[in-house]
Amino acid sequence: MEVLYSSTRDKSRKIKASEAILKGLADDGGLFVPDNVPAFDFSLSSLKDMDYKATAYNVMKLLLTDFTEEELKYCINGAYDSKFDTEEIAPLVYADGAYYLELFHGKTIAFKDMALSILPFLMTTAAKKNNVKEKIIILTATSGDTGKAALAGFADVPGTGIVVFYPKNGVSAIQEKQMVTQKGDNVKVIGITGNFDDAQTGVKMMFNDDELKAELKEKGYVFSSANSINIGRLVPQIVYYVYAYGNLLKNGKISEGDKINVVVPTGNFGNILAAYYAKTMGLPINKLICASNENKVLYDFFETGKYDRNREFILTSSPSMDILISSNLERLIYTIAGCDDKKNAGFMESLKSTGVYTITDDMKEKLADFVGGYATEQQCASKIKDLYDKTGYVIDTHTSVAAYVYDDYKAKTGDNTPAVIASTASPYKFMHSVMTAIDKKYDGLNDFELIDELAKVSGVDVPGAVEDIRTAPVLHTDVCDKEEMKSRVKAFLGI
Repeated sequence: MEVLYSSTRDKSRKIKASEAILKGLADDGGLFVPDNVPAFDFSLSSLKDMDYKATAYNVMKLLLTDFTEEELKYCINGAYDSKFDTEEIAPLVYADGAYYLELFHGKTIAFKDMALSILPFLMTTAAKKNNVKEKIIILTATSGDTGKAALAGFADVPGTGIVVFYPKNGVSAIQEKQMVTQKGDNVKVIGITGNFDDAQTGVKMMFNDDELKAELKEKGYVFSSANSINIGRLVPQIVYYVYAYGNLLKNGKISEGDKINVVVPTGNFGNILAAYYAKTMGLPINKLICASNENKVLYDFFETGKYDRNREFILTSSPSMDILISSNLERLIYTIAGCDDKKNAGFMESLKSTGVYTITDDMKEKLADFVGGYATEQQCASKIKDLYDKTGYVIDTHTSVAAYVYDDYKAKTGDNTPAVIASTASPYKFMHSVMTAIDKKYDGLNDFELIDELAKVSGVDVPGAVEDIRTAPVLHTDVCDKEEMKSRVKAFLGI
């Protein structure tokens, strides 16, 4: 059955998956959602015999229904190849009572690679399908990881260009170095004197600027997005939860139909929303545990039903989660509002004008599958050290937020359902915070001096993504105020 997509703010117009991928964001500022979420058409037991590519095809074909089998397999085979440093693509590692789903074995050592390796293939295939003649300009805000993964995916891809905005003082040294050393004739990286929410808001404003869009079209350009607001980012993320379940089945850790808990360190809400869609499609997930850092806007929302971004923005050692406006939550709000686009639009208008909205009691009841939790900076650091001391396994700062929240959840509930923790970044990406958590003696060394120390401590070779930037020249030095974002994009495009 064909799955069509419409905006969370106006469901009257439906478009095909390929069109939604090309547009990224709906014209009314809403996010594209499927008109129905199809159930798996395969048995759970069959997952045992599927590798990552086969799992990806069987899941994605259900939601991207206007892609032919040949087109979709071309995209999958192009994405999940030797650029990943493990044959499994997303291996599971058991440590101290939980299964860590390592999503950081791609080119940029963060989970964003899982979807951003395939998005350029999906987008260029969609452009051909829809006879798009304009050059596609990817416009993206990043809290640290999306930027590099998108840059790596789209660099020198014919018919595309990419502009990435990041908070100048809100990412790790490794994250920044990865972005500002990016090669490619079609790439531009710009720091802004603001936080991620400022960058994300600025990008959304450009998407909703009809005058700018007309100027672009006249010059032969069209905007699209590589953020998780793009459905082409979200659908591939569903795959790895399904693959993890198959892995557990294959290795006899669970039986067919057994439930698992999924724990996700959460910022923009895309990664955990993918797990929610996996559950809706038929994956036996018990609880979706949403882990926040000290910017705990999502924890407070799940506790109270009130979303309130009017609070201090805190810079933490898990910067990819330093977010107060979780864009993908809009897709969940739309769903629990009974797919009422007008109701959802009202909430989003309230968020824009006052920074607050409160869902109804009926909607809150539909969030029973979710559990919120948060970890302080100290709790996060303590978890890194505790897990290392017990097992020798080293996790990054974002994963440690999830691991702490899971421990806390288990202690409070006694729920011993097998748990999969989304391990979203390599510890090499946040090595200063990781190493000083393990032992204070490492404090004072910069991130690059810590590379070899972390290799010794973890027993894991230095990833190529880190080795490559050790001596790479800085190619992007542009910094602007948030009010200047539009003019910088126009300057890059020569309009």
